Amino acid sequence: MAEEEGPTIELRQRKKPKSSEKKESAKEEKINDTPVPERAPKYILFQRFAKIFIGCLAAVTSGMIYALYLSAYHERKFWFSNRQELEREITFQGDSAIYYSYYKDMLKAPSFERGVYELTHNNKTVSLKTINAVQQMSLYPELMASVLYQATGSSEIIEPVYFYIGIVFGLQGIYVTALFVTSWLMSGTWLAGMLTVAWFIINRVDTTRIEHSIPLRENWALPYFACQVAALTGYLKSNLNSYGERFCYLLMSASTYTFMMVWEYSHYLLFLQAISLFLLDSFSLEQSDKIHEVYKIYIFSLFLGYLLQFENSALLVSPLLSLVVALMLAKCLQLNVKKGTVVAKIMKVINFYLVCTLTVTLNIIIKMFVPHKENGHMLKFLEVKFGLNMTKNFTMNWLLCQESLQAPSQDFFLRLTQSSLLPFYILVLIVCFLSMIQVIFRRINDKSLKETVTLEDGRIGERPEIIYHVIHTILLGSLAMVIEGLKYLWTPYVCILAAFGVCSPELWMTLFKWLRLRTVHPVLLALILSMAVPTIIGLSLWKEFFPRLMTELMELQEFYDPDTVELMTWIKRQAPVAAVFAGSPQLMGVIKLCTGWMVTSLPLYNDDDLLKRNENIYQIYSKRSAEDIYKILTSYKASYLIVEDAICNEVGTMRGCRVKDLLDIANGHVVCEEGDKLTYSKHGRFCHEVKINYSPYMNYFTRVYWNRSYFVYKINTVISFQS
Repeated sequence: MAEEEGPTIELRQRKKPKSSEKKESAKEEKINDTPVPERAPKYILFQRFAKIFIGCLAAVTSGMIYALYLSAYHERKFWFSNRQELEREITFQGDSAIYYSYYKDMLKAPSFERGVYELTHNNKTVSLKTINAVQQMSLYPELMASVLYQATGSSEIIEPVYFYIGIVFGLQGIYVTALFVTSWLMSGTWLAGMLTVAWFIINRVDTTRIEHSIPLRENWALPYFACQVAALTGYLKSNLNSYGERFCYLLMSASTYTFMMVWEYSHYLLFLQAISLFLLDSFSLEQSDKIHEVYKIYIFSLFLGYLLQFENSALLVSPLLSLVVALMLAKCLQLNVKKGTVVAKIMKVINFYLVCTLTVTLNIIIKMFVPHKENGHMLKFLEVKFGLNMTKNFTMNWLLCQESLQAPSQDFFLRLTQSSLLPFYILVLIVCFLSMIQVIFRRINDKSLKETVTLEDGRIGERPEIIYHVIHTILLGSLAMVIEGLKYLWTPYVCILAAFGVCSPELWMTLFKWLRLRTVHPVLLALILSMAVPTIIGLSLWKEFFPRLMTELMELQEFYDPDTVELMTWIKRQAPVAAVFAGSPQLMGVIKLCTGWMVTSLPLYNDDDLLKRNENIYQIYSKRSAEDIYKILTSYKASYLIVEDAICNEVGTMRGCRVKDLLDIANGHVVCEEGDKLTYSKHGRFCHEVKINYSPYMNYFTRVYWNRSYFVYKINTVISFQS
């Protein structure tokens, strides 16, 4: 018995409580002994349930209303229901026409398997070229849409075009719902979600391109990315229970993979997200385990995408994979050092340097061993964009002249300011960023952070999900300041951050802590402002912008393009089935959709061969001889040439950015020194000369159709060339 009692006595001696511990235990016993009313837990549960139910209802309703609004606006803009099929299809311009044409091809295929085979071995679109259209153009949305259309028996209920655009509009509704939920999770009130949606819709010219081009890959992809960001926001929250954490993880996994499948540039956006998470982890603002679980999702999505995208090597050489692998290796090499010591701080710096070095090194090594066709023209474009290189190349200069690839205009900032979005975003960003810096300095000075931050603390910078959004929006904003087209990635999250900030008592409390407000109780004032400010903003937005939105829906617009309709009708009736058409890439996309005839080029800019074709075909607007143009066209087996009067007689708003100006620079017909100086060319501009119909042009080309906008020439079979 003595031997058995020994350990017990030692245990009791070890647990001998101090006086403070006695008081705490006494308090706990008092609390446990205090009778709790039975109605209190039920009332709290009911209150929570009601709050969640109303918030979810508001989120779903917002998404549905936005989708219905887009549908109604599209109908009023194009008078869609009153048009024939050909006129409807003409509303799809450029690359959008190509995407929708493959959706039509899938519906015409005898079976899904046969349709997929024809798309992956497609030799009926571009002359002398067999392409894997599914891989090259990311046609997975069209494959899924065709499957759903046939599997649900929708062919008896709805026309294919309405089903297609309906899916896209539905995804936009999901997009808005995800933005609503993200702002709600950050602020704790669904009022922030309502304000996010209001700002998103009011600034939709700068938040989405859905009105201009429905089938764009980003319109399919960004809703999934918004869902992923919403799930990540919830996953990073410190007070999340295990069930919520598991749900967020699964949603994040599914949306990350889907996002990567439907957009070829998705891994670049995820790369920015991974950098944000890496910086968050470096600042020790969240447990590393959670962030490394997100890295595993990236790796899984990349390799699964690589396999299912026909071994897409672009995913293997992507900077995302190199960064994530470097982060994993750095974690394995990381030593267990006591936090707060000088050695720990030095190890942090070494770890940061190691990750950066490993990322670059791994990317170089992978590119050495993995055969890939990375978008080299993108790197060349960036070199020219930032003034690191000069070029006369037509494609590079044409891209530089595109409005979406230039720096944002003043109108962009003016629109965001008029809707009050930009001022509140800047305020919220400054407060959150300074609070984050404050937290980092506390960490450097070995001051412990609280596990649970209360409202009275006024430390919004200690919340990891907030800091992630701050870093992410700064990275996206930096890119948007250089290339205007990237504003569509940035402005939705500007709406989220601004709405969260004005609706969050913590942000106001953080500001009041710095101002050392004493006249009024800061907590009470923060709670009042978090309700009053968004209410005032909402009422002012309603008064100013709601009538405009209703006016847009009431106005009956009309898309009128009879010349293009006449051209497509002539091609379908008069051109041989084996005919191959040459012309501008944008027009070729419409011809492929509306007629199904083969073309020489496509409005796609992710393939070097297609870019070279586009440049060569554009020579019809240059000062080249009839013989040169004939050789170019026959090398692609073209049988018909279409000259567009809008390009031939283009009057550009930006000097030197007209197609014919860019061609003259590339061909050496204009020297850009001390102003534009014309050099000698013994040939006139082809698109002008061919209309006059004299030798030698008439020997090579015979005009067979024309209207106010288009001139169609049959390319003759010539045995010998005349000088």
